[in-house]
Amino acid sequence: MKIGYVSLTALLMVGCQAVPSQQQFSTQTLLESQPVVEAESRLNQIDFRQLKQQKKRPVVALVLGSGGARGYAHIGVIEVLEQYGIHPDFIVGSSAGSIVGSIYASGKNAQQLREIAMNMKANDVRDVTLDLKGFFDGKKVENYVNAQVDQLRLEQFKIPMYVVATELKEGKKVVFNYGNTGQAVRASVSIPSMFVPTKIAEHEYVDGGLVSPVPVKVARDLGADIVIAVNILAQPIHTETSNVWGLFNQNINIMQKHLANEELKLADVVIQPDLREKAHIFDVKGREATMLAGAEATAAQLNKIDQVYQQHHYAHGHRIVDYKVSNTFGLYGQFK
Repeated sequence: MKIGYVSLTALLMVGCQAVPSQQQFSTQTLLESQPVVEAESRLNQIDFRQLKQQKKRPVVALVLGSGGARGYAHIGVIEVLEQYGIHPDFIVGSSAGSIVGSIYASGKNAQQLREIAMNMKANDVRDVTLDLKGFFDGKKVENYVNAQVDQLRLEQFKIPMYVVATELKEGKKVVFNYGNTGQAVRASVSIPSMFVPTKIAEHEYVDGGLVSPVPVKVARDLGADIVIAVNILAQPIHTETSNVWGLFNQNINIMQKHLANEELKLADVVIQPDLREKAHIFDVKGREATMLAGAEATAAQLNKIDQVYQQHHYAHGHRIVDYKVSNTFGLYGQFK
């Protein structure tokens, strides 16, 4: 069966890198000694247009879209961009993109992201609950993300990070960039009816992919001159529809495809990995294949990225001569 929207649930059921017991103790002590700052939207904190004037160069945004277990592909994308000298001024992530984006923005590099992905374990993030609103609570997701970002709040990140979620009552898009990182990401990945909605202050939030699966418009509204968007959504034509989960997938995929297509028109570069047969999270080879697909799709767009940078009279430090992705997921390039 093709892996679709609900594969994020499987991703979280499999889990993420375990934290050693000593680190767990220190993390718990740290959490107890610091006041909890809930996730908030404070979009006026950074004026990227002013940054553009100060640095006399265009502002570059990386947009990481939703897509469940296909989110592993974002790691391959980041690895190629990192090696090619592309360093975004800020990152916008929705659902799966918020997980990878937040860990990267906190200061981790692509190699560390890959190590985290390849050492996933189940019980770090899996918390089944008896609740009428969902059968996963999501608190372990919050704790895991906070552990991976070393308990940093969103506003403390090395790269400014914007996490997209959906306010449940009004169905409106909300962008978090301040406070509890794990809480914001938990909200962004809370698939309705599977996860209990994430409550922040007096509001409940669910998956950001419902309103903005590839949040390019957020990046533009924040002041990005160059937007590199990564679209990992499933193609409805490849979705299994012979069972209830397949039908659920198909309904979500059709809706998200139309939303994403409109936003992708606003991007300068669109990276779309071929994930029809690769997005499987239950074995190491599946994760590797998905990351490799992201790397290959990015390598194929490097000339396009060069063209966009040249149009903005901006050089990022490398010009492509040859760039290859090996079948062992070792990335290498030759630049001049």
